[in-house]
Amino acid sequence: MSNIFYSESDQHILLRNPNVEKVTDRYISYHPDFKIRAVKEYLSGKKPRQIFIDNGFNLQLIGDDKPFVCIKRWRIIFKQRGEQGLREAGRSSKGIRLTGRESSIEDKLKKAEAKIKFLEAENELLKKIREKERGR
Repeated sequence: MSNIFYSESDQHILLRNPNVEKVTDRYISYHPDFKIRAVKEYLSGKKPRQIFIDNGFNLQLIGDDKPFVCIKRWRIIFKQRGEQGLREAGRSSKGIRLTGRESSIEDKLKKAEAKIKFLEAENELLKKIREKERGR
């Protein structure tokens, strides 16, 4: 996630751009048509900064690296799932980033195992704390 925070006035400025769907204090959600157009312009040889500038974005407001980061992410989704992937990609209702790819069963298993290991360690620590408190 970006370390840039958008003030209310910044958010109003950004929302005036037709390429922006939504803005919060932490992120900008871009219109899918802009994402598709930006990727196609990039693939035809245009630089990310120039694409954003030509589409009405102030790089001082959004951050100099934002064009590179966004277009890189959009290119990956476009390569994997085409235009439809860019139309669907975004954030879930829980704020989790949707990248246009689903986790494999192996990835889910690794995450679950890591979570179990963490919770077991947490339980052991709590047991030691309780034992120490009882000993006092």
